[in-house]
Amino acid sequence: MAAARRVPAGRFLLLLAQEHLEFRLPEITSLLSLYGGQFSDQQEICVNSPFWILNIPSEEMARGIMKRTVCAKSIFELWGHGRSAEELYASLKNYPVDRMLPYLQPDSTYKIRIHTFNKTLTQAQKIKKIDALEFLPFNGKVNLKNPEHVFWILEDYGMDPNNVPEEPFDLYFGRWIADGQRELIESYSVKKRHFIGNTSMDACLSFIMANHGRVKPNDIVYDPFVGTGGLLISSAHFGAYVCGTDIDYNTIHGLGKASRKNQKWRGPDENIRANLRQYGLEKYYLDALVSDSSRPVWRKGMLFDAIITDPPYGIREATRRTGSQKESVKSAEGSTENPVFISSSYHLSDIFFDLLKFAAEYLVMGGRLVYWLPIYRPEYTEEIIPRHPCLKLISNCEQMLSSHTSRRLITMEKVKEFKDQDQNSYLDDQYVPYRGHNSFREKYFSGVTKRIAKEEKDNQK
Repeated sequence: MAAARRVPAGRFLLLLAQEHLEFRLPEITSLLSLYGGQFSDQQEICVNSPFWILNIPSEEMARGIMKRTVCAKSIFELWGHGRSAEELYASLKNYPVDRMLPYLQPDSTYKIRIHTFNKTLTQAQKIKKIDALEFLPFNGKVNLKNPEHVFWILEDYGMDPNNVPEEPFDLYFGRWIADGQRELIESYSVKKRHFIGNTSMDACLSFIMANHGRVKPNDIVYDPFVGTGGLLISSAHFGAYVCGTDIDYNTIHGLGKASRKNQKWRGPDENIRANLRQYGLEKYYLDALVSDSSRPVWRKGMLFDAIITDPPYGIREATRRTGSQKESVKSAEGSTENPVFISSSYHLSDIFFDLLKFAAEYLVMGGRLVYWLPIYRPEYTEEIIPRHPCLKLISNCEQMLSSHTSRRLITMEKVKEFKDQDQNSYLDDQYVPYRGHNSFREKYFSGVTKRIAKEEKDNQK
């Protein structure tokens, strides 16, 4: 039998949802730093596993993380861990009794639960595993309905559903501390939202973005491509004051054709403010303005704690900006319309270079920019991620859109104060590789066309 491993103070077991795997580590790392902790390179984690052992300074910090995370299900104070039942029992016997006793008092109540990943146990098997822990000094009474303390046996049977081992690869035992915020995914579902658009962000990803941005109470969060305000909602839920801009007058004012099926026109109360009101968050809504993100309307200075946005890729929403001054003047001579509504095409690369420049200038020091970057996968290398000397790349996570396209959630942090010489830094050679993706829309639909043709050919066989 392998030697028992002493579990140091502050060691916790995190149980994660097996969804958005690439987004989980940046979310937990960001939340740790938000609460004053630090993610150690020595952490015992396998990135794709649902079980992570983390060193967290305090139970209070662990609870704080769980009040925010949508990627994790639960967290436990880890009392024992082993690669076999014998190793687990030896680990538990080595855990300091004085740290167990406060939760095992005669006047306390408890229950033990079992969670298995990639395997289902019978009730008899579960009872046998619980009975094997009789050596632990439980002095309280069992209460299955409303116990003071809940303890968990967790077993990992690997990632392959077609090759499930007889015995688990890892076994854990711990005291339950808190659950994550997975219920937010359902309660904030876009399907139930009052005002939606063609590109309203999935609720889970919205909360992940707010967590990557380390949004906290009393922050000011800005979305320069605000649309129907979906990204404002998640930030407001965490107590931030929110605002945004969009070039589309009808979207900002909730006018025109509806995006919801079986509804032709938007109702009189369909707007961003109504969305926040729906969730009791209206007090956090500052305003949304009709404005061109390439020509900021804000006064100079560091205004925002976070910029969280989903720029248009030209697939469901057009990429456009107001025309040049010459175009505006020429058009205005023969028209009474306000020239702000004259729009011209807006290259993808220019959208992102303008966004980074804006973030470098208007974010507070340590503030974060979180945005989606569309990628044509056959041409992707990390070098094409747009950069700025004032911004440090924190994380880069991929979400697949099709076999050949994806979008990457980019998180950057402001680490240097913006100076006049940074004004056109994106024009340097090191900031232009993404320009090859200006044809993303054509490549996206080219791939769709090829796939449809292949499916039709296969069906004819």
